[in-house]
Amino acid sequence: MSGMTDIHPDAVLEALLAKGGRSNRRENLAKMHELCRKQRDAGSRHFSLPVIGRLAEAAGIMKGRALYNAPSADYRVLIEAWAAYVGPAAPKSTKTLASHDYLLRIEDPAIRSIMQTIITERDKLKAQLNLLKANTQVTVDRRPLGATVAAPGIPSVAVLALSAQLTPSEREALQKAVSPDYLEERGLTEGSHGEIVNERGRTMFEVGFARAIRKILGD
Repeated sequence: MSGMTDIHPDAVLEALLAKGGRSNRRENLAKMHELCRKQRDAGSRHFSLPVIGRLAEAAGIMKGRALYNAPSADYRVLIEAWAAYVGPAAPKSTKTLASHDYLLRIEDPAIRSIMQTIITERDKLKAQLNLLKANTQVTVDRRPLGATVAAPGIPSVAVLALSAQLTPSEREALQKAVSPDYLEERGLTEGSHGEIVNERGRTMFEVGFARAIRKILGD
């Protein structure tokens, strides 16, 4: 049952009890009804079978898995009546990542795009580092940057510095992002350890941020 309805579960319970049947069934339906009422009064909108089943089992009404059996159809009707009356549960709020929050503060779209690329690359490197830590043997590539490496039967591979892969506009955007004039215009300053802080002293980009960009630029 989806959506909301004005039909009160009390009316649904009365209809189910009017069907007659064993006294034990009527008693358990009333207990299930009261359990759902307490769930609603507690401010909860979670009336799925797994949730109510766990509560019913904890209250000694019936086994939670029994709700899925054919003889328990009336219990499911009652639970669904409460779910429709109360309405669906509120969706979980999506927590904004701190890095994403920082990106939204950058007005220049070109620099924001560059920063997003850097943060993505950072997260990928962190994942790779964690993977390396899990290995007992690590092979360190000590080939010099800018060198062309060749091996028998393997095509030559050029090892380029990251700065050599930047386009002129990307290089200019990165240089601008950590320039004192650009930061000052936006009420930001660079700290002694490469962090970027606002006029209130709040860290907008973590320690080493500006230094990392200059390393990328080869400065």
